[in-house]
Amino acid sequence: MKIVVLDAHALNPGDLSWAPLEALGSCEIHPRTEPADTVARAEGAPVVLTNKTRLHRAELEQLPDLRYVGVLATGHDVVDAAEASARGITVCNVPAYSTPSVAQATIAMMLELTNHVALHAAAACEGRWTASGEFCHWEQPMTELAGRVLGGVGLGRIGQAVARIGAALGMEVIAVSSKPAPPAGLLLELVELEALFERAHVVTLHCPLTESTRGMVDARRLARMRPDALLINTARGALVDEPALDRALREERIGGAALDVLAVEPPPADHPLLSAPRCLVTPHVAWATRASRGRLLDVATDNVRAYLAGKPQNVVGS
Repeated sequence: MKIVVLDAHALNPGDLSWAPLEALGSCEIHPRTEPADTVARAEGAPVVLTNKTRLHRAELEQLPDLRYVGVLATGHDVVDAAEASARGITVCNVPAYSTPSVAQATIAMMLELTNHVALHAAAACEGRWTASGEFCHWEQPMTELAGRVLGGVGLGRIGQAVARIGAALGMEVIAVSSKPAPPAGLLLELVELEALFERAHVVTLHCPLTESTRGMVDARRLARMRPDALLINTARGALVDEPALDRALREERIGGAALDVLAVEPPPADHPLLSAPRCLVTPHVAWATRASRGRLLDVATDNVRAYLAGKPQNVVGS
């Protein structure tokens, strides 16, 4: 059984073992694959694993031996699942592996925007505290989160984890969900999307990217936000109208933003949000702790093993 991994580097830059996957067949593991090389590398392989390398109709129709695509992520828009199904190709993803890490990163971003830890550490290390002559020196006002409103757009596993941490910090939690009631044991209020943008001191995005959610954080919704409100996005970059957010930040119409994802990754060097005031941008790393990546590799391997045994699991669309 030939197994091809098209883009292994993000999942495993060298600190994890491919041995369990290699035990299932003859593996070709490529750190990265350019679009022009996708078909040549996947040719003749019944099993292909991909993270961001696209397998859409143009590629699938040139791969008659392909029978299984394993997506090394939860989101699976890199694969044309409908076209794959029509060709008898099973597509599986890896749900829930990153929940603790992404929730932790979301809260880290919220705390950095409200406590400015890096700024104040730099003030000490670079001598500004010493020069001030004061026992207590701060360079940005800090914000207590207790009693403030945390608004989560989406109540999947990550949204629920963030809601629980927010509640533990003493925040009032509101959320938008496709379900009619919050999960058992989760103390929060379900609201409409417009109300969430109006009420929340912190808006955090935890929803999938679809045609209905693309650009959902637009100029109109940004205008509804409180002037001190914060926006956090660890979901998908294209959920946010980036030029509109840039304008809102530069015109001081919202308090700040923290983004782990952008619409184009990596961004161009002149991307305006990289220099926008009160805006933190991290390079799509919320998911990437070693523990999270280890779970991803384990489940991706289990998915291949289950498929080869005739009992596929985590099938997209099932």
